[in-house]
Amino acid sequence: MHLMANSTPTITFIGAGNMAQALIGGLVQAGHPADRIRVADPSDEQRRAVSGQFGVETHEDNARATQGTDVLMLAVKPQVMDTVLASLEDSLGPGTLVISVAAGVTLAQLVRGLGGHRRSVRAMPNTPALYGAGITGMVADEGVERADRERAEEILSTAGKTVWVEDEALMDVVTAISGSGPAYFFRFVELLARAGTRAGLGEANAAALARQTAFGAGTMLAESGLDAAELRRRVTSPGGTTAAALEAFAAGDFERLVDEAVQAAIRRGRELGQS
Repeated sequence: MHLMANSTPTITFIGAGNMAQALIGGLVQAGHPADRIRVADPSDEQRRAVSGQFGVETHEDNARATQGTDVLMLAVKPQVMDTVLASLEDSLGPGTLVISVAAGVTLAQLVRGLGGHRRSVRAMPNTPALYGAGITGMVADEGVERADRERAEEILSTAGKTVWVEDEALMDVVTAISGSGPAYFFRFVELLARAGTRAGLGEANAAALARQTAFGAGTMLAESGLDAAELRRRVTSPGGTTAAALEAFAAGDFERLVDEAVQAAIRRGRELGQS
């Protein structure tokens, strides 16, 4: 795959942390020239790391890195976003597409911080993006054109799949499902291994069985073309061991517990967004 065959935009990352590095690596692997990628970060160590690994241009100064850029990727912690936006307002061109991957930072906050710039996309990638297996939920501001959407998809799809939502309020739901979601699966695997240990397996064997089962189930979901419900039916023989386990889940109202967990994450996301 050659990324953006019709044009080769200059992409500037503000922030050189793990998510930025995952996206830069995906872009370079997809064929985007490293000399069309810039990175700004206050840390000498981070700048050396991305320069050495990817051969990209690095800057300490945000404004200098941003001048003339086609796409601005904001990959900084939410608590420093207002300061970062203030450093960029004067150097940002009207045609620049801004993509923020900072959790909880709203489109309105981006507009205020960038002096009314509305060509912005708010994105929520999850941590499997670090392995090219992520999924990113996105919402676009009113100034984002179709070509901007396509460009945002191309960039973020180098780290996994992408989905659009049309209502920004739904980004809290995206966060609750996919942003926080990996931890739900990690917790389930942790508890499954612990149950195996309590039933007599050694810790190493129990952990290996639980971990690889999670990987295998995820692979089946990704590659079989079947949905989760159909895959569940196919591995559940009537009256068998799987059916017995699933009946125990149902007796404990597992569905209600999952829904309550997701609702708790949504509520917390909204609280953080208002703080």
